[in-house]
Parts: sequence; structure tokens; C-alpha cells
Amino acid sequence: MEFIGAMPTVDLTYSDVFLVPRHSDVGSRLGVDLTPTDGTPATLPLVAANMNSVAGPRLAAVLARRGGLAVLPQDLAPDDTERAIRWVKRQPVATDTPIVLPPQATAAAALRLIPRAEGQAVVVADRPDEHSAVRASGIRGVLSAARLASVLSDAQLGDLVIAPAPLLEADDLEDPRAAFDAVSSAIEGGAAASGEDPHGVDLHGVEPHPAEAVCVVSGASLIGTLSRRSALRRTIYRPALDRDGRLAVAVAVGINGDVAAKARALAAAGADVLVIDTAHGHQAGMIRAIRTVADLGLGLPIVAGNVVTADGVNDLVSAGATILKVGVGPGAMCTTRMMTAVGRPQFSAVLETAQAARELGAHVWADGGVRYPRDVALALAAGAASVMIGSWFAGTAESPGELRTDPEGRQYKESWGMASTKAVQGRFGGLDAYERARKELFAEGISSSKIYLDPLRPSVEDLIDMITSGVRSSFTYAGADSLREFHVRARVGLQSAAGYEEGKALPVSW
Repeated sequence: MEFIGAMPTVDLTYSDVFLVPRHSDVGSRLGVDLTPTDGTPATLPLVAANMNSVAGPRLAAVLARRGGLAVLPQDLAPDDTERAIRWVKRQPVATDTPIVLPPQATAAAALRLIPRAEGQAVVVADRPDEHSAVRASGIRGVLSAARLASVLSDAQLGDLVIAPAPLLEADDLEDPRAAFDAVSSAIEGGAAASGEDPHGVDLHGVEPHPAEAVCVVSGASLIGTLSRRSALRRTIYRPALDRDGRLAVAVAVGINGDVAAKARALAAAGADVLVIDTAHGHQAGMIRAIRTVADLGLGLPIVAGNVVTADGVNDLVSAGATILKVGVGPGAMCTTRMMTAVGRPQFSAVLETAQAARELGAHVWADGGVRYPRDVALALAAGAASVMIGSWFAGTAESPGELRTDPEGRQYKESWGMASTKAVQGRFGGLDAYERARKELFAEGISSSKIYLDPLRPSVEDLIDMITSGVRSSFTYAGADSLREFHVRARVGLQSAAGYEEGKALPVSW
């Protein structure tokens, strides 16, 4: 990366800078390869932050299916963390994980799991118990979010099914392009049949609701679902996979307690990346923890942080870290800078640490501070291998927790900071009342915030589409067809606050 003009003498945020176009031979956004070169299985430079309100197993599976990584947080109990890892590993790669509900479940229960948006659907099926595979013969039907939103909240799903579920065999969907055509035909055929009840009941006057998704079966069992949009995404994205062809996932571990035992257990459960995490990464406790994990020889990338200086990078890499988590205070749920005055504007933090890491053969993940796709592009231009996203992903259907609805009918998720009172209570709930009260006294950050779903982009996949579309275009403007080239060819200029405002679209007319 190069600056236009003199190197600035003050630290900069993403809003302070912009990318300058240069001659390009890159013919298409789809010709750009966004794969990081940091030793992780990721094929996209996007990482879901290890926050309890962001990176649960469901989001981890979806993100890995499109090429990114999620970092499961360290606050989960060891057994819960291992179960989460193994759940991600069991999920299908070529199809979406089906959301299966019994016929007696209600429309309200379904809408706590999926957003009211096109392409969203639940499978209604009989199953012996929640741990058993769904038999193809037990599938009653597929209900779209539009259908669920059009009925009373206490309506039972079994009563809403008016057509058989479209079924496709997994073996017939191996080619992504052919799979899109097959899914489209099946959904269109299901829409045509939605006015005909399979039991011969006259449904004249019943408004048809296309299934929005097909059930993918292998032999006699349901293995996944595909919508038109998810089938299309298969032609664009490459999943992040482990050596056995399963979805990849990263897991965080703290610097206290028996770090070696935790790291061994996580690696044995299938973690693909270990993230040694604490708010102030440039400290003796972090260095000891890195050395402890590195000495185990687990063969996994070791991410450590957070740091914001070249000195921090040098010390953590010397201890055995291969990737540094960079950022103190830029996150939407973080109050560190206002409470302590500690931190650093994120663009400059990434720029300095990435250069130091590159000289040592290491890499950095830019952690926090992104609000728009432009910010992701600027973090990559500054030298980041990947960009960590927290609150942006918290407001999606796949983040942990049920969807809630406010009095105006808008769906949202609850989010909170990882140093907040809420997080501290969860992390130290096993302590006696006195010790827990001492921890809570010094909590920082926001304990509860409503993150509303974007009605146009309610899924983490919708956000991935938007972010990568912008970033791919950034690469083409720079004349770079890979992340490595973008690090070199990106040209950056400084701008005033008025310059930043000029770049925003007008939401209303003059």
C-alpha cells in the first residue's frame, strides 16, 4: 500500500482515508480471489468475532460454508464448546442446514428462528427425537417465511402445509450450476402445486406461497435444504474446509487456568484455528499462554491479541503466534476508549502491525471498527489478512439467540460487549458472590443493545454478499486480482470530514 503525498503524522481511522483508482487489467469482480494467505482454511477474509452474541455454531457453519471463519467464544463451558465444534463439523457443506420443526410447532415459534424474508423457510417433519435423522418419508412440507407471517401466531405448522415438499437427491446436485437449475425448477413446480392439497381437500381461494426451498435427501434421509439464492451462492463461493472436507471453525481460549489442557481438548474436538484472546494482548500472561500452546505442537494456526503496535507484534510472534488480532476500542459495543483513554485509531493500528508482522512472516486480523464494506476494503489495503466483524453480524438470523419482535413488528437480536456486566456475569457465574461482585464492579462496555435485522439483508449470507461485492470492486479499482496484489497496489489518500460525507448516498431527494 502507498499513500498519496506525505506519510501522515497522526493516527487515522477508516473514515479518514479513501482508496484511489489506478490502471486495472482485472476484467470482472468475479475474477478476484479474496483468499487470505494466513495459513487458515478460509477462502474469504471475513472472521466473525468471538463474542457471545455473534459467533454461535449456527453462524459458524453458515460463514464457513461461504468461505469465512467464526471464532467460538471462550466463555462457553468446555463441554458446550466441544459440542458446538462437533455440531459444526456434522453440518452439510453443499446445502444449507435444515431448520426442522414438528407439525405441532406454531408459526410464532418458527419466526423466532427465521426472518420474515424471501428465501427463508422451515421444514415441517416428523422425527422420533431431536437427535435422530429426519426420514424423507416423514417430511410433511416446507413453509416459507411469507406463509408463516400471513397466519395467526398460534397456527400449527402441520395445519399450514398444503403441498408436498419438493425433494431432490443430493447425488443430482453435485455440479453447482446444474443444481441451481434443478432447484429453480423444483420450486416453480412446487408453486404450481401449492393450490392442490395432497389429501384431496379443496383449497380454492387459498393464496399460494411458494416453498422458497427444496429438501435435499440422500437415500432415505433429509440432509439439507437449498433455496435459489443458496444454490446460486454455491457457484460463487468456496467453503472453508478442514483436511477431512468438513466445515472449518476457530475457537477462542483465554490466558488463565490450564491453557494447555484447554487447547488440547479443543484441537481434539476438531478446532481448526486457536485464538488466544484477552483485551490487553501485550502482557506477560499472554506471552506465557502463547508459548504454552505453541509448545504443544498441535499444528494449528495460533491467533493472539489484541495488540495495536509493532512492539506487541514482535513479542507475540516471538512467543509463537502466527496471526495477531489488532484493535483496542474500535468495536460498536466497546467503551474502552471513553473509559480508559486507551486504544488507537484502527487504520493506523492495522497499517503498523501488518508491516511488522509481514517482516516476521506473520499476519494480522483487523478486529473491529467496520461499519461499511469500504472499511473492510481499507483494512485489507492496510495489510490485514482478514477482517473481524462483531456487531454487524450480531444483527442476523444466524447469530445466537432467538429472533425477537418489537411492538412495530421489526425483528432484532440482543447484543452486548464482552467486557460488559452481562458478559462478566456469564463468565464468572461460578465464583462466590464476593468475587463475582468485585469483577462486576470494573465491567466495561454495553450490556444490552438491540441490533435490528436489515429487512433487505437479514442473513449473515446477505451481508457476506454485500461486503464481498464491495471489496471485489475495490480490488478491480486497484488493479489487483488477489489479496497479495491488493496489499501492494492499493493507493490511499487522506480526506476531510466533508470529503467523507460527500461519499455517502443521499437517502432522500433534493
